[in-house]
Amino acid sequence: MKPPLEPQAPITQDVLTIKRQLPETGKVNLIGLTRAEMKEALAGVGVPDKQQKMRVNQLWQWLYHWGVRDFEAMTNLAKPFRATLAEHFEIRLPEVVSKTVSADGTRKYLVRIAGGHEVEVVYIPEEDRGTLCISSQVGCTLTCSFCHTGTQKLVRNLTAGEIVGQIMVARDDLGEWPAPGTGTGTAGPRLLSNIVLMGMGEPLYNFESVRDAMKIAMDGEGIALSRRRITLSTSGVVPEIARCAEEIGCQLAVSFHATTDEVRDRLVPINKRWNIATLLDALRTYPKVSNSERITFEYVMLKGVNDSDADARRLVNLIKGIPAKINLIPFNEWPGAPYERSDWSRIEAFADIVYKAGYASPIRTPRGEDIMAACGQLKSATERARKSRAEIAAEVGQGG
Repeated sequence: MKPPLEPQAPITQDVLTIKRQLPETGKVNLIGLTRAEMKEALAGVGVPDKQQKMRVNQLWQWLYHWGVRDFEAMTNLAKPFRATLAEHFEIRLPEVVSKTVSADGTRKYLVRIAGGHEVEVVYIPEEDRGTLCISSQVGCTLTCSFCHTGTQKLVRNLTAGEIVGQIMVARDDLGEWPAPGTGTGTAGPRLLSNIVLMGMGEPLYNFESVRDAMKIAMDGEGIALSRRRITLSTSGVVPEIARCAEEIGCQLAVSFHATTDEVRDRLVPINKRWNIATLLDALRTYPKVSNSERITFEYVMLKGVNDSDADARRLVNLIKGIPAKINLIPFNEWPGAPYERSDWSRIEAFADIVYKAGYASPIRTPRGEDIMAACGQLKSATERARKSRAEIAAEVGQGG
């Protein structure tokens, strides 16, 4: 048996360059490091080559299976090694600033990250599952005209640690970590069983951090969520779609919302760069590459804009040949929104046309509207620069 590892010299400059470093302390945050990065970091504090894989496995289990935040509580690690970890590393998650609970049980967390910025995270409980909607950026660069988040300017990308940290703080609140030394148990379905990257930001504009965070979430020795329980929503960043299939392999949802380039240019401005035809070409190969069952087309129902019978027929013709389902989303209003929700009878008529064409067309039940936690409503208070309805309408060409 080898002697316990003694505290080593200060961490090397190479390790200090790891992207998860905390500038205010000079310590590296272990949350968000990939296994390879964690191994490199441990090598930098003197862990021998032969021990590195074992030490990574041990730390991974403490961090992501049991949710432990204190090195001293990691009882299968020798005391000198725990001291070395505490000297050079931190275990840091986003700080929960506030939690708001909707009448329907939806929970919205406002969390603070490095630099004092804040993002919103939403947990949606259902009978057979619990879905966590997480953010990938502070603000958004896409300016989709129906989306409240899109009226907030992009501040910065989140790190992998800040992304996976959202999952961890939600599990904290749900009390879902198993006790140290135990398995996950068989007490029924997990409270947090699904993740959707549908919060603030465009995930494919922060690809590396999103990929690393989702690899951590999918790792079977930790949080252990199946790739089929993770859905990444994109507005159509075409060059990154194939990469997402190859390097993440999760389910894909596309913010589609229109059946002509003229209307989509206005609703989803990224369409001016990659139009509907270009986007659909990229989507046709995604299920084959990633082994995903089907692509979800998200379609927000806007009164008099994209909700006609003709739109429904164009939609099913456009996606022909793509394994798909269409989620119809009643528009969730927000202060100053330049659109109105389609009438319920109109949404049902649209859904019927899609269904009769052979596609699942569920109408999403709005959740958390009373706490501004519904789809398209997220926008952190500290970053908010409110605009009037007239200003927003002018920007999207809607008139006064």
